[in-house]
Amino acid sequence: MSGHSKWATTKHKKAVIDGRRAKSFAKLIKNIEVAAKLGGADLSGNPTLYDAVQKAKKTSVPNDNIDRAIKRGAGIGGEAVEYTSIMYEGYGPNGVALMIECLTDNRNRAAAEVRTALSRNGGNLADPGSVAYNFTRKGVIVVSSEGTTEDDVMLAVLDAGAEEILPHGQGFEVITEASDLVKVRTALQDAGIDYESADVEFVPNLKVEIDADTARKVFRLIDALEDSDDVQNVFSNFDLTPEVQAELASDSEE
Repeated sequence: MSGHSKWATTKHKKAVIDGRRAKSFAKLIKNIEVAAKLGGADLSGNPTLYDAVQKAKKTSVPNDNIDRAIKRGAGIGGEAVEYTSIMYEGYGPNGVALMIECLTDNRNRAAAEVRTALSRNGGNLADPGSVAYNFTRKGVIVVSSEGTTEDDVMLAVLDAGAEEILPHGQGFEVITEASDLVKVRTALQDAGIDYESADVEFVPNLKVEIDADTARKVFRLIDALEDSDDVQNVFSNFDLTPEVQAELASDSEE
């Protein structure tokens, strides 16, 4: 889920820990399989697979599961996987824009589940292209602030092609051109700075501030979408003020 807000990130991590770990594992495994299928099983020669494996390890996916996923994706041992990548565009409550990224072995099922989640939670599908123009594919690297300052990150990535560094939860987001993601991630590693994730995401060109009531509805919709095994990621253009984040945080403590 990428609404790029502290509250959204905290809530998502808590949800995974509290009961969605198995579903999260399955989606991380699917990413590994697809990356291995497209670029081969060698992590050193397949940066997409390297990042998918690192993300899975940081989410505590067992190494055996990771190894089997790599072999399945690369077709080693006779097993094979076939997934189709589909991007749906939609609107949530109050016109919040959504990009819904699916990996599926059944297009009809994926379409039905996305349509149902939207219609039951105040959203609707949009015509292709009517939402996508609001988003740009960017590399997004999340760095923890533990033992690392913004200046440390800036010094490491500035010459590698980073575009900007933004506050993100308990750390920072480094935004890059999609083609510069690996170069910037490598620069962080060379500087001894650990990172939590490195992904190509759909980043909104213009964010829309929403109030707490709308945010609750949007998060219910995103949760419903992410309950589908076929939905890998949901990207949105909402933004939350510190006041709205505080109100939502108090909800989660009740």
